Amino acid sequence: MFYIEENDKPNWIERKINILKVKENTIELPDIENKNEKQIEKISKKTKRILEKCSHSKKVVLSKKTKENELYINYLNTYGIEISDGRWLFKILIPEVIEYIVKKQKIENVKISLLINDLTEIEIENIKELSRKYKTINIVTNHIEKFKNIAKILESEGIIITITNNKKKSLMKNDIIINIDFPKELINKYRIKEDAIIINTRGKIKINQKRFNGLNVNDYEIDCKEDKKENKFLTR
Repeated sequence: MFYIEENDKPNWIERKINILKVKENTIELPDIENKNEKQIEKISKKTKRILEKCSHSKKVVLSKKTKENELYINYLNTYGIEISDGRWLFKILIPEVIEYIVKKQKIENVKISLLINDLTEIEIENIKELSRKYKTINIVTNHIEKFKNIAKILESEGIIITITNNKKKSLMKNDIIINIDFPKELINKYRIKEDAIIINTRGKIKINQKRFNGLNVNDYEIDCKEDKKENKFLTR
């Protein structure tokens, strides 16, 4: 899957002849905001050719700025290119997101809770990785039986996780709360630590608790500005 964004600082040649750059799994577009329809159509066709040549998938993730160009999106849809909202990637990146937050907020003795009812391979790997890195991991679920097996596996490795569903106490001591699949109505039944950081992987959720003044993370961005070996594609 490719990530598509606009080049923030194209040089005059790139602007003049509409160069598309490919850096590993990222496609950089020329500035399409001021392009006419014919130019955007050509850029869309070149995007399609790049995907056909470099990827087995017709799914792409667009940057926030690129999402604002409805004409470009319409052409991609016409060519059968599926635009993903990136939510699936949020779950995969959870360990990296946690590491970033811990460093940014300078949290010591990190205590993490995961709000989760449906267990998939992604969640199992995330639980294992987080459990090995952070001492206190708390699984909050309505289906405690589902998680007993993974708890035994981790226990055999010397890692202890807590599985609970106590609405008054489960989240009161946790610095970071990862909401995997709890809907708004369910999460708001729990008492939450006032300064906790809540990560909602499925989308925006408002916390109704009056005294809650922590951070509510509902989205993420990926910085793709690192120096990488790149290829250039031209639109004519």
